[in-house]
Amino acid sequence: MAIGPRLDLRQTQSLVMTPQLQQAIKLLQLSHIELSNYVESELETNPVLERDERDNEPDRDQSPEALSDTANPGDDSTAQPDSHELLKPDHMADGSEAPLDTDYQNNYDGDIAGPGADAPGGSLNHLSGSGGTINFGDDEYNLEATVSDTPSLAEHLTEQLQMEVTDPGERLIGLHLIDMLDESGWLSGDLSEVADRLGCGLEQVEAVLARMQGFDPSGIFARTLKECLEIQLRDLGYLTPVMQKLLDNLNLLAARDGKTLRKILQVDEEHLGELIADIRALNPKPALSFDHSIAQPVVPDILMRPDPEGGWHLELNSDTLPKVLVNEHYFTKVTKNKLTKDEKEYLTERYQTANWLVKSLQQRAHTILKVASEIVRQQEGFFEYGISKLRPLVLRDIAEAIEMHESTVSRVTSNKYISTPRGLYELKFFFTSAIASTGMGDAHSAEAVKDRIKRLIDDEDPKAILSDDKLVDLLKADGMDIARRTVAKYRESMKIASSVQRRRQKNQTL
Repeated sequence: MAIGPRLDLRQTQSLVMTPQLQQAIKLLQLSHIELSNYVESELETNPVLERDERDNEPDRDQSPEALSDTANPGDDSTAQPDSHELLKPDHMADGSEAPLDTDYQNNYDGDIAGPGADAPGGSLNHLSGSGGTINFGDDEYNLEATVSDTPSLAEHLTEQLQMEVTDPGERLIGLHLIDMLDESGWLSGDLSEVADRLGCGLEQVEAVLARMQGFDPSGIFARTLKECLEIQLRDLGYLTPVMQKLLDNLNLLAARDGKTLRKILQVDEEHLGELIADIRALNPKPALSFDHSIAQPVVPDILMRPDPEGGWHLELNSDTLPKVLVNEHYFTKVTKNKLTKDEKEYLTERYQTANWLVKSLQQRAHTILKVASEIVRQQEGFFEYGISKLRPLVLRDIAEAIEMHESTVSRVTSNKYISTPRGLYELKFFFTSAIASTGMGDAHSAEAVKDRIKRLIDDEDPKAILSDDKLVDLLKADGMDIARRTVAKYRESMKIASSVQRRRQKNQTL
């Protein structure tokens, strides 16, 4: 056999991830906060991309088909937004080009929300700049009115530190200790680290801490629950030797072991009840009264409401959608000037990137609404009757119904929330494992089984506490084929005590 060079022609298939496709995949899995930050960074670096500041909120009473998607669980022909299904790997495995439309014309000013457009809820129109506005007139809005004059915990403690401690070195130690407080008012961290950082002795740090433990609110700067309660009882004058023994046995108090506590403390039941009442009157988290921070609520990505004609009405939340567009006028004006080759290539690349970003945002909106619509259709029982009717559901069920890949559905449902008449839920909530039925009926959702276990335990007779084995029998009577270890796992996940602990809690009075 002769050995020599030769030319061969081969044809193979491979999966190619273009930069544009990688961007589309990345956008799909981002939460609305992460997406907003990403778009902001693009606005800073791309001169062709600009924020759409126009106020053209669409009239919700006109052409609702162009503004939202209606999911009617009883109709198989549920209206869903068009989707190119750009993220389905099957579209790339055959060697074809990136599945997104590569027409980079910026046609998103009026086409998307116009009559007859295939827009997924009012959201696609909002990509072009629609959105509600708030008028902050001088007579309606006062910024100073939103500022609270209540001092924070750090300010409250710093003021006491300046009054009680005069030595500059000890004040510096005190400021470090204030910074080490957690939200409950407990001291976190190691005192030796403070001593090493400030170049002082550990004894000096402990002495400053002892003085600051007398600050208001009582119990502040404690390192353990026992120390927190000791500080408060000492301030009240209730820290007697008997009370100190009770604090030394808090584990027995938590276990409601009154018999052992009475033996250790050598008191009768009435006296023990008085001691416990004194402890219950204390505040184990003294700093919570100073917590004035406003919790940031979860903003839903999809809004859901009942449709007057039946079924459910879904639309994307315009507040979570970026409002950007491509500045065609600027691009045309600049390209008419004499530019170098590098400048032309840069502007062309920026122009294509901007168009691709707008198209990716549109595709993301289509895909989110399409997945959410199918989830609502398959979980209609939950929205009608509650968690007991939550169906077992996996990603594959949704992927097959909307003809997308499971990985796409997984990305869409991560960190995306839907506001429903039954509350605010992450889309991942509706995917639960299945519990087999004892008969020929449908399988049961794990969440529905948990709800049934909780209701059985809540309704149990204090004189007949339900064991895990008894729960298994009751669940099987309801058609749920479940093992004892699964019942125990679900019970523990809901932080429900065992039958022995529940019997002690319900029958024993301290």
